[in-house]
Amino acid sequence: MSERRKGERNFLGSRETPYSKGLMARALTAVGVREDDAYELARRTELDLAERREVSVDLDRLNELAGEVLGEDRGTRAVRQLRRFRDLQELDLPLILLVGGGTGTGKSTVATEVAYRLGITRVSSTDFVRQTMRAFLSRQFMPSIHRSSFDAGAGGSLVDGFLDQTTNVLIAIEASIERALQEGWSMVIEGVHLVPGMLSGPRDDATVVQCVLSIQDEREHAAHFWIRDATSQGLRPVEKYLERLDDIRRLQEFIVERARETGVPVIENTNVDETVSAVIELVLGTAAEPLERV
Repeated sequence: MSERRKGERNFLGSRETPYSKGLMARALTAVGVREDDAYELARRTELDLAERREVSVDLDRLNELAGEVLGEDRGTRAVRQLRRFRDLQELDLPLILLVGGGTGTGKSTVATEVAYRLGITRVSSTDFVRQTMRAFLSRQFMPSIHRSSFDAGAGGSLVDGFLDQTTNVLIAIEASIERALQEGWSMVIEGVHLVPGMLSGPRDDATVVQCVLSIQDEREHAAHFWIRDATSQGLRPVEKYLERLDDIRRLQEFIVERARETGVPVIENTNVDETVSAVIELVLGTAAEPLERV
């Protein structure tokens, strides 16, 4: 059993594991239902089961209850997403979610929240991997990893330098993914180095989902660096990024272009909650495809 299924498998309940209000609320929250609505629907479902002396709820009955609590349109959408969430679990494959995008596009925030909602405990970043590589590989041996992504082309082409750095970092990322799959772990990885087309292709031993986040408005993009500065207690000083904003946005354009060329979804991150919901919908939709083809 893959790690992401533990604690989530029986959110509808069964004879072996009766319905759990907490698991249902967690599943509803995972697919985008507001927390207060999720707990109210889970509570109503619990009461309904008690009245009918049942230990599990089927999705048709849940659809009726969801319509009463959330309204017909929102209720139908929530149950549709729950069906996909169940499909994801029934695949019984590890999930590898790759969240790419330019520096300062909110990748870390979105990746962490998506992982939490889907019950995935392993979250990593390409920056963390690059920092680890720096400890073992000297500047003389591999200079590109000792620079920021938007400074990797110092003295040469910005994109070529970034691609050289990316190639080196992705060797370690691929190794991390292989280890996760050997152990049956699900994993979320975020980072600027997850350039579409540069990682291994589709796999039979995992559900791999990739997306790219983007911020097209330059002022909004710049505002993200002020937030990073405040939340990192000065470890990521805003001046460093604003001075190189033009280069950062050039790399973003390059990554977005690669995404469109390779068919990887690009999500405009203007609102974190909406972006998180969009990424989860992408995950659930991708997971449902193999079952829909059967």
